[in-house]
Amino acid sequence: MDLKKRLEQRFLKYSAIPSQSDPSNETIPSSIGQWEMARTLADDLKELDVQDIEIGETGVVYGRLPARLSPGHKPVPVVGWCCHMDTVDVHLSPEVHAQIIRSYPGGDILQNEEKQIYIREEDHPELRDYIGQDIIVSDGTSVLGADNKAAVSNVMVALEILKEDPEIEHGEIFIAFVPDEETGLRGSKTMDFSKFPVDFAYTIDCCEEGEVVYQTFNAGEAVLTIRGVPAHPMSSKNNLVNPCMVAVDYINLFDRAEMPEHTEDTEGYLWVTDIFSDSLDAKVMIDIRDHDLKKYNAKKEFLKKAMEITQLKHPKAQLSLEMKDIYGNIYDALNDDNKVCIDYLYKALEELGIKPKTKAMRGGTDGSFISTKGIPTPNYFTGALNFHSSAEFLPMNAFENSCLVTLKLMELIAKN
Repeated sequence: MDLKKRLEQRFLKYSAIPSQSDPSNETIPSSIGQWEMARTLADDLKELDVQDIEIGETGVVYGRLPARLSPGHKPVPVVGWCCHMDTVDVHLSPEVHAQIIRSYPGGDILQNEEKQIYIREEDHPELRDYIGQDIIVSDGTSVLGADNKAAVSNVMVALEILKEDPEIEHGEIFIAFVPDEETGLRGSKTMDFSKFPVDFAYTIDCCEEGEVVYQTFNAGEAVLTIRGVPAHPMSSKNNLVNPCMVAVDYINLFDRAEMPEHTEDTEGYLWVTDIFSDSLDAKVMIDIRDHDLKKYNAKKEFLKKAMEITQLKHPKAQLSLEMKDIYGNIYDALNDDNKVCIDYLYKALEELGIKPKTKAMRGGTDGSFISTKGIPTPNYFTGALNFHSSAEFLPMNAFENSCLVTLKLMELIAKN
């Protein structure tokens, strides 16, 4: 069976398992479907000679493939791959019905005849780059879930090929399939790293062919809590403290030029994502992002200072600010000793004739958290486009090349 067919079959199998995570559920995993996905992957790993397979308490699936090297081979780095099992909740159906457009002829793609849902070429001109190729799409009622089931399929097919071809040498490989990446990397934060004892790792969680990511945001969350003073209008003068207006005064201290709608590339931002209020209490939810760690920390200091200024303006109000870090920039984990993981990645692309497209991601991956544990974890492409939308699609040529990169990395690391 050729590589594309293997990938196609794996992807159709895994995408049919509903594993949408639930951001409102604090349990990990946050959905029953992720348990089903974990059990399925654990069973499939058993068929691929993977050892030490285990499903952890939070649904993380661990596995180890022993090294296969010729006698006397010098030691090689221990490497891992981490993929997430959940699909994102963007208020579409959790049920994914993937379909294959053979030899895409160009133009609009009819995803769902009954509901008349299309991917319009006018809205998605990137489709033109894939004319003549096979493309996988959803039926338009859901995301496709190539984020991240294309990666899961990629790794499983690579392991399948290693099993079938005893001539391929490779070092020791560890696998981790994690839940709840889409809800703030919550699954990878529960990993037992004694079961993932690698020198470095990779995620496969970005878009078009050739993309390489080893810079991500430093990311945090802040919650400003406000308690006002309620009063009846007949006696409210000099007594009423409206928490809604306190929140407005706090937010008005922000620089509008440093919000998501006005920033790009490696520019950081503060994003007021939610405001909840009644006549007594208010909460302001803020995302903090910056690639530069010093600037990231400066944004946190600004939020504290803004609260102090707001408190001076409203001395009767009770204000408190809570902040937490979510993940870090992969780049900050790199040094002269471990940046070889990046070198291997560019070498793999070079040998496969794939043009690299290095990107500073305006987001994060599970590798952004894993890297904070001293395990540099760069990221490379699945080949899919339009993540987190019903217009997500997966070109099979790019999907195949992504898997070839995985196999090439295994080969190069074995050569060391």
